[in-house]
Amino acid sequence: MRMPTTFGMNQIVSHGFGMFLFAALMPYMRESIDISNWQLATIGALTQLAYLAGAMLLGVLGHRIGTGRLALLTGITSSSLLLAMSQLHDPVLITLVLTCLAASAAISWGCIVEIISRCARPELRSTYLSCASSGTAWGYALNGLLILFVVPMLGWQRSWQVAGLFGVLVVGLTWHLLRNLESLPLSQLDQREAVIPTSRLFATIIGERTALFACLICLLVGFTTMPFAYWLNSYLDELMLPAALGGYTWATVGGTGMVAGFITGKLADRRGHGTALMVIFSGFALGLLAFVYDPGKYALIAGFGYGLMYFPMWGIVAGWINQHYSSTATMQISGICMVTFGLGGTLGNLLAGYIRETTGSLHSVFLVLTGASLLLVAVAIVILRGNRKALAANPATADAC
Repeated sequence: MRMPTTFGMNQIVSHGFGMFLFAALMPYMRESIDISNWQLATIGALTQLAYLAGAMLLGVLGHRIGTGRLALLTGITSSSLLLAMSQLHDPVLITLVLTCLAASAAISWGCIVEIISRCARPELRSTYLSCASSGTAWGYALNGLLILFVVPMLGWQRSWQVAGLFGVLVVGLTWHLLRNLESLPLSQLDQREAVIPTSRLFATIIGERTALFACLICLLVGFTTMPFAYWLNSYLDELMLPAALGGYTWATVGGTGMVAGFITGKLADRRGHGTALMVIFSGFALGLLAFVYDPGKYALIAGFGYGLMYFPMWGIVAGWINQHYSSTATMQISGICMVTFGLGGTLGNLLAGYIRETTGSLHSVFLVLTGASLLLVAVAIVILRGNRKALAANPATADAC
């Protein structure tokens, strides 16, 4: 398990710290740095655009650059920028650094997808990918520990430095892992060299079932999860529920995500990706259904469903794509999947803002999100039925299902 552990640590650095540590430390940073609300809004918008840009560049140009070298480069970049954040007091420079961290995070995940798809044994790929993607949940937990123990004693600057030094350690471990991967027996490596030409990439996404469904899944996941995360605490406040309930819900999200990757990845490798997708999407939908019925009573159930689905989903979808495409093509399609995720999240947040503005309540927002989660279940059913038909027609394709 050295490969998924190392790449999971990369996810801690790139996503856990690079994407979410600022949000965790922002209340403490504002005590010594004058950051206005519009500047915070700008940071949120630019980092999301940078993530989309990084994913798009990876999908279009990533196959031209060695992913091992690129993984180390993004690790060095993220670690350096995390260390730099401890010394910054200018909101413009902070915005620039966070924007670069977001782009680096998108590129880092694409590299991880390509390397695991190429080097891991087929029967373990989904497990490895899901475990690696769940590193973001561990990042959530470590952010909480930084706030609880480092900030009160040493200040917010030390939190960025701890994150950066952890990143340096991860770069060293990644370099050691990649050096050993280069000497693996050829029989263990993905020998397919097929690359989707840039001119045909978007035609492939639109015209081929697996690529299209993968992007549709990411679009719907972005549409449901990003508004849920952004508006949850506001909705609980609207209902005059205890503020601690939001904290317990997010603790449940992180705790579930920390263990869900291994379990659901194993399920995908043993029972098929359609089965794994059905389980995680059903858990998410049931959690939202319970939440809209009684938010105060079932908020933790919604958090459990969120953690069960969101973190391992990336690894399961990437493993499913890799059953049909080469490791390089998997990286290209995964890059476009990240773009559709971001577009779905943007659309979901815009719609949520419009609903709240026109109705004065967030209840209808969560009804819409629940409906979209049921669409994810429907997509999983279609995939599961399609895989079973393919297996019935050709038993030799069992491993691809």
